[in-house]
Amino acid sequence: MNRLFVIIFTFSLALSQNYRFVQPSRDGIGKVYLGREISGIMGHLGADWLERNSRKTEERPDLVIDAMKLKTNLVVADFGAGSGYFTKRIAPLCSLVYAVDIQKEMLVLNKKNMIKHGINNSLIVLGSNKETNLPDLSIDILIMVDVYHELEFPYEIMVDIHRAMKKKGKVILVEYKKEDPKVRIKPLHKMSLKQIKKEMVKIGFVLSSSYEKLPKQHMLFFQKSK
Repeated sequence: MNRLFVIIFTFSLALSQNYRFVQPSRDGIGKVYLGREISGIMGHLGADWLERNSRKTEERPDLVIDAMKLKTNLVVADFGAGSGYFTKRIAPLCSLVYAVDIQKEMLVLNKKNMIKHGINNSLIVLGSNKETNLPDLSIDILIMVDVYHELEFPYEIMVDIHRAMKKKGKVILVEYKKEDPKVRIKPLHKMSLKQIKKEMVKIGFVLSSSYEKLPKQHMLFFQKSK
């Protein structure tokens, strides 16, 4: 019994060093990381929203893809890939794309989407809330589009992503701008540049560049600093 108590206490202490818990706000999970309450996750029943036609003008995914500067020899991870909205746009421009998600239902939709578009260089990866299940030092570019703010364990996931990135690999975060009041998105689904940088620095990533032409979102490029 005493040993079990020690194990539980040690785990709780380690968790408390990164997170604190509060009464959940609307759309939040009541878990705070570096001053930010983590938002609830969008489930697979919201997949139609990911594939909406208006997204082409609201978010300009074409500009996101152009800014990634993809090459045919690169290995890319579409993290939080969902139904494959970006997977199908990335795959024709690179060597291999890992489509990573924690929801099996989303990955089923993603696979169907790739088959529909005749894409055969994507690899489905079922992750967990703390692990990506990506190979060590394997990824040239990892992109998260409107995903990072929903990570239940952002510290653990980013540590694991750090492990999976090649030495000169880039992590790209696309997040709705918290600084812009005209961006009409639920507050916990927006992030400020200052907050994003603070969370990335904690893991060992530094901001190397940004892309400023998206209508509503930050597009930030990070590289390993250690």
